[in-house]
Amino acid sequence: MTEMLTLPGFVNAHSHAFQRLLRGHAEGDDFWAWRSSMLDLAEGQSPGRVRKDYAAVYREMRAAGYTAVGEFHYLGFDEALAAADAAAEAEIAFVLLYAAYARGGLARFRQESAVEYLRQVERLRAHGIAVGVAPHSVRACPPDWLETIGRYAASERLPLHVHADEQPREVDECVAEHGVRPIELLERTGCLGPHATVVHATHADARELDLLAAAGARVCACPTTEADLGDGFLRVEELLERRIALCIGSDSNVRIDPLEELRELEGIARRRTGRRNVIGVGRLLCFGADEGAAALGLEHWDDVAVDLEHRSLARLEDGDPLAALVFGCGADVFVGGAG
Repeated sequence: MTEMLTLPGFVNAHSHAFQRLLRGHAEGDDFWAWRSSMLDLAEGQSPGRVRKDYAAVYREMRAAGYTAVGEFHYLGFDEALAAADAAAEAEIAFVLLYAAYARGGLARFRQESAVEYLRQVERLRAHGIAVGVAPHSVRACPPDWLETIGRYAASERLPLHVHADEQPREVDECVAEHGVRPIELLERTGCLGPHATVVHATHADARELDLLAAAGARVCACPTTEADLGDGFLRVEELLERRIALCIGSDSNVRIDPLEELRELEGIARRRTGRRNVIGVGRLLCFGADEGAAALGLEHWDDVAVDLEHRSLARLEDGDPLAALVFGCGADVFVGGAG
C-alpha cells in the first residue's frame, strides 16, 4: 500500500482562469503588450466557454494540490455563474472575487456605477455563491467607487481583494491623478483592513507596507506570473519584518503548482538577503493553505495527499519530508484531495 502524508489542501487565492489559454504564446515585450493579448482573449469569452474551460483549469488545480480557489472575475455576470458551475463540476472550493470596473479595460468588464456593481454582488450571493468584492485596481476604480465598495465589504464582512503596485507605470499614474501611491489611496478610501488582500504589491514602498501592517491586511503573491510578466520582486523580507501575512495565487495560470509559488517566495527572499531559510518550511505551508483560506473567508476546504513513495521523495534517509516536498518536488507528487 502506498505510504501517504495528508496535509491541508493548498488555497489558490488569486486566479484568472481564462488566461490559462495564453500559455505557450509569446504575448509581447512587456506587461502592457501582454495585457493587449489578454484583452483580446477576454473579448471572446462566453458563459459556455467559461463553463467548459474553467472546469478543465480547476481540475488541473485539483491535480496540482489546490483544493480551493479565489477566482478574480471580470468577464461579466453570466460568466460568473458559469465559473461557479465549473468549480462545482471540478469539486474545488470556490470564492468568486467579483471585480468592480468603472473605466478602462473592455466594455464587458464595466458596471454603470458602484451601486449597480453592488446590486450584481447581491444577486450572486442570492444564488448561493461565496462572493468577495474586488475593485479591480486604482486604475479601474476611482475614489468614490473605492469608498462605496470599502464600506460595503466592512459592513457585510466580506473579503476585499484588489490589484495594487504591480507595475511602475501604475504607480506613476496613480500619483499623477491622486497625489498618492496605490496602497495609500486604498487606505484613504477605507479599503484596507483585516478582510483586505492586496494582490502583487511588488512595487510597494516602505510607507505602503507600513499601512498594510497597521491595517492587518494581507498580500497575495503570484511569483510565477510576476516572473512571466516582468512585474519585479516582492520585498518578501520586509513583509515578514512587518508581520504582514502572505498567501499565494496562480494568477494568469502560466504555471499551476503551489510548491513552485512557495519555493519562489523563499527564493526571492534568499536572493534579496543573501541568507537561507528566511521564511521556514512550516510558515511557507501556512502561506500556501491557511493564509489563503483566511484571505478568502473560507473555513472548510479539502485536504491533499502526498505520495511519500514518489521518486522526488526517494532516498531521503533522515531528511525532512516537508522540506523535501517544498524544495524538491513538483505538483505531480500529489494524489488528489483527501476529503
